[in-house]
Amino acid sequence: MLPLRAHVSVSTAALVFVIPVVVGAAIGEFTAGAVSVVAGFLIYDFLFVPPYKTLNVGTDQNWFALVVYVAVMLLVARIVDRLNAARLEALRGHEAMRRVSEVSELLVGDQPVEVLLRNIVATAQTMFNVPGVSLLELENGQLIVVASAGEPLSAEELHQLDPQSGMPIRVGTGAGSPSELRTVALSPSGRPIGILAMRGLAIAESDRALLNTFANDAALALERAELREQALRSKLLEEADRFRRGLLGAVSHDLRTPLATIKVASSTLSSRGELLSPEDSRLLHELIEIESDRLTRLVTNLLDMTRIEAGVLTLHRATTSVSDLITESIAAMGSTLNDHKIDVASPTSLPDVNIDRVLMGQVLVNLLDNAARHAPAHSVIAVKGERRGHQVVLYVADQGPGVPVGDRETIFDRFTQLSTGGRAGLGLTIAKTFVEAHGEHVWYEEVPDGGARFVVSLPTAEANR
Repeated sequence: MLPLRAHVSVSTAALVFVIPVVVGAAIGEFTAGAVSVVAGFLIYDFLFVPPYKTLNVGTDQNWFALVVYVAVMLLVARIVDRLNAARLEALRGHEAMRRVSEVSELLVGDQPVEVLLRNIVATAQTMFNVPGVSLLELENGQLIVVASAGEPLSAEELHQLDPQSGMPIRVGTGAGSPSELRTVALSPSGRPIGILAMRGLAIAESDRALLNTFANDAALALERAELREQALRSKLLEEADRFRRGLLGAVSHDLRTPLATIKVASSTLSSRGELLSPEDSRLLHELIEIESDRLTRLVTNLLDMTRIEAGVLTLHRATTSVSDLITESIAAMGSTLNDHKIDVASPTSLPDVNIDRVLMGQVLVNLLDNAARHAPAHSVIAVKGERRGHQVVLYVADQGPGVPVGDRETIFDRFTQLSTGGRAGLGLTIAKTFVEAHGEHVWYEEVPDGGARFVVSLPTAEANR
């Protein structure tokens, strides 16, 4: 402004010197604004207040202008500084809310306890920029580190955290030395569940609320995860108990008849064998063989159920014909089907199927055994393969009483209690599981002339090419 000094009034020059004061206060807070006021005062007096190039002010009017300039500029510097501080505080608050929101989303999700513990310490280290964070829980009267991020706690620090050590340690979020170890309790609903130990926490007053919020969120998330796992364990125990009771009921249901039959037949042969005719002896031996085969199938079903529960069921597919599958399954039944007439039909035009022959053979054996147990003696059991549209199916039909309407949806479910008072065995459940493992379906159909028909869809070899 020096070239224009002759045309610029004293008051106008004072207004121009507002600019460096505002800029200084905005950039360097009040101290820089005050320095700008002093520098502006000296330049203003030396170059723009007559007489020039001296600090002599001259008239009272010039003194008044200088005093007003200093007072107004100090006030402006203070106002700008406070506005700037308020803006920075608002930004910090917004950032804190954003970080709290991110932490809440991270901690609220359904996570296993072990994963959640690691996330808590990692998030705390990142959020508060500390060299090390550890989370400790009380087990058998001792604090145990269950998760840590960054520098781990030393043996001396662990001893310091021991309530019996008698060594002082800062607790909570109050101000303290940045180098000391600080602990924050995680205690939702007033119940302590852990301690967050942080080293080198130089926390500002504005961050105390953030630390408190983080500790509360972490405590609630940890409590929620522990409660969820407890509920899951309770549910698993209930399921295991239900499975045990159902298994006992199913096994007793399937064991009672063959064991009683074997016992009576063997006792008769042992005590009265010399009095029996050759034909009667043959029938008793055959009965023992039939019921022994039935017990063998029951043991096989129990082993299969164990594989299913353990999740180790695997398929070994191979191409086979429907007629071979039927023949092998009927042969596996042995003498069990001797009291029935078997009607087998499998057109040669049926395409080969791509199946695990052992598992699908067990499916057919279970369906045949189910039919033999419920069909009247000397009745016909039909085993047939046929095409239904683009599908190849295999069915086993008997002339028994059929399945009541109310039980048809649940007959394949494990340990189903039937409306007739009995309990479904394991065979149909295992059959359904093995069929569904092939990506296929098994279902029940009513026979018009009476009886039951169980139908299985089979994957063709053509569809798997």
